[in-house]
Amino acid sequence: MTSHNAPDPAVGSAARPGSSELFSEERSADVVAASFAATPDPRLRQVLTSLVHHLHDFVKDVELTEREWAAAIEFLTATGQACTSTRQEFILLSDVLGASMLVETLNNRAGGGLTESTVEGPFHMVASPRRELGADIAEDGKGAPCLVTGSVAGPDGRPVPHATVDVWQANDDGFYDVQQPGVQPPLNLRGLFTADDGGRFWFRSIVPRHYPIPEDGPVGRLLDATSRHPNRPAHIHFEVSAPGYRTVTTHLFVAGTPFIDSDAVFGVKPSLVREFPTVDDPERAAAAGLPNPFRTVNFDVVLRPDVDTDIDTDGREA
Repeated sequence: MTSHNAPDPAVGSAARPGSSELFSEERSADVVAASFAATPDPRLRQVLTSLVHHLHDFVKDVELTEREWAAAIEFLTATGQACTSTRQEFILLSDVLGASMLVETLNNRAGGGLTESTVEGPFHMVASPRRELGADIAEDGKGAPCLVTGSVAGPDGRPVPHATVDVWQANDDGFYDVQQPGVQPPLNLRGLFTADDGGRFWFRSIVPRHYPIPEDGPVGRLLDATSRHPNRPAHIHFEVSAPGYRTVTTHLFVAGTPFIDSDAVFGVKPSLVREFPTVDDPERAAAAGLPNPFRTVNFDVVLRPDVDTDIDTDGREA
């Protein structure tokens, strides 16, 4: 006679997963990854599955302690709390871990003379003001005056007329305008230019200065704990775009600047380093609207055509 109190084996096997499907140290990643099996978006499923496997491998590799896990949660929480409308601490964290540069490099593989990309950085937080070609973006009157010239072309060398050239940089003290509200004029050292019919652009600025990334938050404490310096070599940010071409976000680095070989965010690429020679010529200075002597630099940008847009032989969308 069967006891009424005995469990029904059929019901039990249907209601409970087999022991091999339960979480364990050995199978932790497989069990968690399996929970995403029904994710409708295949790319999301792929990313989450890989993330879980790498995360669990990391935890096992270092045998993460509960105290360390709690400290990591506190660090990430503090990183989020440090973000404001003019400061992005998570981008800064991504930058100092090299993740930003790796994503940029994977998604913008350059070749055939294409301008290489680099990190956008955490200070492209406000829209640059539209300015006429030749305008002076240095509104605080500080720093060594500099004439910046350049052009925008496709890989075949044909000019890209009316390309948009967005630039921003730190001031002579090594700070961006958003870091010094009330000290620097708003939108200082920022400009949004439209190249001419021949794809050429030019503007007046100052020679950029090297500077430290923000050190007063969680990322700064991380660098201090690992005996890493927080400095970036001197550079001007560029974001260049045009219909029918892929936007490139990049830097123009000053040759010989301190930290060119040890950028805190790993953003330096040899193809982006330029000399900023001194020009001692009163006539050229007067023509440029700059005091004599002044510094100058040229930066020619080569854009990659958008694979979804055909460009005709005149550089226009077909």
